[in-house]
Amino acid sequence: MARGKKGRPVNGWLVVDKPAGVGSTTVVNKVKWAFGAQKAGHAGTLDPAATGVLAVALGEATKTVPYVTDAVKCYRFRVTLGGATTTDDAEGTVIETRDMRPTDAEIAAALGAFRGEIQQVPPQFSAVKVDGERAYDLAREGEVMDLAARPLWVERLEMIGRPDADHVDLEMVCGKGGYVRSIARDLGRALGCLGHVAWLRREWSGPFNASEGVSLKEIDRLAKSPEIDALLLPLELGLADLPELPCTPEGAVRLKNGNPGMVFSSTAQYGDEAWASYQGRPVAVGIYKAGELHPSRVFNLD
Repeated sequence: MARGKKGRPVNGWLVVDKPAGVGSTTVVNKVKWAFGAQKAGHAGTLDPAATGVLAVALGEATKTVPYVTDAVKCYRFRVTLGGATTTDDAEGTVIETRDMRPTDAEIAAALGAFRGEIQQVPPQFSAVKVDGERAYDLAREGEVMDLAARPLWVERLEMIGRPDADHVDLEMVCGKGGYVRSIARDLGRALGCLGHVAWLRREWSGPFNASEGVSLKEIDRLAKSPEIDALLLPLELGLADLPELPCTPEGAVRLKNGNPGMVFSSTAQYGDEAWASYQGRPVAVGIYKAGELHPSRVFNLD
């Protein structure tokens, strides 16, 4: 006999304002426990030392995680100039220092090379897999890896403050897969002074903002109570970048069974990815073709 799923069928998103000193997986596990949820995941890891938006998906919302992970994100961070570390942030050991410090104008000029489509080498201490193992595990063992550069779209990178000669505050808006630590490392090298991240905060990720974020303290306070469900945001927020296509009653039935279903479209073009709704509730995600949505993911919300 198949075992039933443990927990409640909770569906939706919770935006956590992650504090420093706790890992993303730890936060997800806490949220899952607090809601008594059957399933949970997150859209985009934050380093333990980082703070800000960690979007946690519960239940059927986990099927929308890829769309939030792929969305544009905004980071604010401080770069310490004059030193390189093993981890490219303040958590690591300083391995080289330099005395020179760039001017504001030199920093502003150097930022241009980090905008648009760039190639970025991940930090040695990162979750990138090398021969089936995580780079950070190999780095902890003292191995130095030749990690391949990866493409990154940087929509915006601006200097927003210069508290002193040793530090510069930056804001970056970028696509999926960006490592802020790599930006700090490479900017420091380009300026000739070296650099690493002092602190990092994710201000927003796709449709989710830090201003909406719930603290771990609040999650603990409301854990296992009926009131905690009021913190949930709708599942469909994870589909904010896709067109919504209302479907017919017959179309909803077909889509729920995994078959193409009739939808109404005024914005989607043939071949576009979109999501179907019926009476305001999400039914499926798929590809729009000639008046029908061909589903790739179906939501079980009944």
